This record gives sequence, structure tokens and C-alpha cells, in this order.
Amino acid sequence: MLLQTRRTFLAGALSAAPAAAFAQGAPVVTLLGDSITAGFGLPASAALPARLQAELRRLGSRAVIRGAGVSGDTTAGGLARVDFSVQRDTSLCLVALGGNDLLQGLDPRRTRANLEKILARLKARKIRVVLAGLQPPPVIGRAYAQEFAAIFPALAKAQGVALYPNLLAGVAQNPALNQRDGFHPNAKGVAVIAKGLAPVLIKALRA
Repeated sequence: MLLQTRRTFLAGALSAAPAAAFAQGAPVVTLLGDSITAGFGLPASAALPARLQAELRRLGSRAVIRGAGVSGDTTAGGLARVDFSVQRDTSLCLVALGGNDLLQGLDPRRTRANLEKILARLKARKIRVVLAGLQPPPVIGRAYAQEFAAIFPALAKAQGVALYPNLLAGVAQNPALNQRDGFHPNAKGVAVIAKGLAPVLIKALRA
């Protein structure tokens, strides 16, 4: 039932993508993630896919952003749907998962294994990857936080993919850039994320 709900949600989101841009042969960038990429608590116009699309246009890129974020997803959830969510016309995939693993205190070894499988599947399909890392907040135990944060640079190096070290760089722990829950960026925070990510995605598309 959960898988069907995800597929129904994603099918609706994907059908809303700008078909005209696809017809013109623009490269597609898929955002495989959780609530951050899904735009939790925000209207679609202020969510990361839309803001990132606008930032790419501002920088002169023709790439089309396709949102494939599902709120609440762990890396296991992302692995379960990666083949469906990342469609065949994807040129580049931003893998932005792990935040819910962290909040649930899951074993970092399991998180790494799930991400490794996701990267392997994408690479096998000749899809370029940017892996987004995370910096655990201070409330997380130091040893666990260090082990978790180390997953992303280690995986990027081992798998030979581009790394964006911290998805929430410049946003985390800033009340002015987050919603009341303190975890999800508000519209201003999303704009900061988009400005940081856009040049990295453009560089990866040109690589």
C-alpha cells in the first residue's frame, strides 16, 4: 500500500514536469530525496525543484529539474523506489537521502550500504550522480554524528561520484531560514540551498 501511495504521488509529480523542455532535448536532473527535496511545508513554487529550476535558468542552463522526493523516506525507501523514481531519460541524479536515517538513529553501516546500492544502480544505468552529504546537528551524539557524516565523502570517493558536502549548508541551525520545526527550510532557506546546488549540478552535467 505504501509503495502504491509513493508511486501515485510520484506519477502526479512527474506528469507536471515541463514536457516542452523534454521535447527540446534538455538534460533532466532528478532529485531523489526526502522531505527537503519534496518541499515539505511549502507551496510547489517555493519548493526545491522549482527554486533550483529557476536558479539553473538564471545561470544559463537548459537542464530540467524533476522532483522525486518523498517526505519521510529513509535510504531504504529510496533504494526501494530508485528504479521507478529515476526515469530512463535522467542525465544526472542528485541523491539527497539519509536525514531520516539520522533522525531515527539507524545504524550508519546500513545507511552506507543502502546508498552504495543506489549509486551502483544509477551508475549501471549510465546516469551521472551528485551525492549530497549531511552534517548532523549538535544535539546528535558526537561519536554517532562523526560516523554518520563520514559516510558521504567516503562513498563519493569509493564510487567516483561528485559530492556536495552538506545539503543544508548555510541553512541548518538558522531560525530565519527554517520552518518552526527547526529541521525543514522555509522559502528563504530553500533559495539558499538552490544557489549552492545549481553550480555543482551544472558542473556535473558538463563533466
